[in-house]
Amino acid sequence: MRTAFYISDGTAITSEVFGHATLSMFPVEFNHQTIPFVETTKKANEIRKLIDTVAETSGEKPLVFFTFVNPELSDIILSSQGVCYDFLSYASEIVKRELKVKPVPKMHRTHSIHESTYDFRIDAVNYALANDDGANIKDYDEADIILVGVSRSGKTPTSLYLALQYGIKAANYPMTEDDLESGRLPKCLDNHKRKLFGLTIDPERLAAIRQERMANSKYASLRQCRIEVREVEMLFKKNKTPYLNSTRYSVEEISAKIIADTGLKRHKY
Repeated sequence: MRTAFYISDGTAITSEVFGHATLSMFPVEFNHQTIPFVETTKKANEIRKLIDTVAETSGEKPLVFFTFVNPELSDIILSSQGVCYDFLSYASEIVKRELKVKPVPKMHRTHSIHESTYDFRIDAVNYALANDDGANIKDYDEADIILVGVSRSGKTPTSLYLALQYGIKAANYPMTEDDLESGRLPKCLDNHKRKLFGLTIDPERLAAIRQERMANSKYASLRQCRIEVREVEMLFKKNKTPYLNSTRYSVEEISAKIIADTGLKRHKY
């Protein structure tokens, strides 16, 4: 199996994102290795030797995606037997020519506590945790968005991802069997209709997820899942609540679609 390295003098998140995005276009299996905080020449030389060892033992050159502020560290990795991609330097050179301004590289700038949005994201994460699964309906005035849907439709992971990645305060509320039988939104949501966004899911997928949690129960039965999904979608349509079927989307895609549909402000950069 071909090896792909993601290396950086910081968190390596940027090299991972660019590298994974590039490799996802190819139907090839990779052994992924992420190595963050390569901040010294000693460490860089250790990584170079590791890359060379993998190349020699596997007979295939590893693919190496990296970002470094220090050009000396870049040169060490470039001297390895890997196929190296320094995409950040390439892109910054193009932007430099357009802006006619030299870049000012700074270690840990991209993903650090010094980001202007860091506090937004931490506050949003704390909010999402405190307002998960209908826990604090009194705090809904503070919400940027309230995700609603049946149990296990993806509300909690999406709320946390919106918070951690974008600093969006996302609460979530589970539509129970009683809520669905009433045919109307719960009273605690009446004053927040403009903040609501629904998540639904294919009944078969929902049943499979619930079986892992409560096997052979009414809660996990396909019949129950079909009833709940049908009724919650009818409720969304009745109240003109925008909603998304989460079945075939990752949490990253769900979050991006919600932001695109609602125009929520990202606190990311």
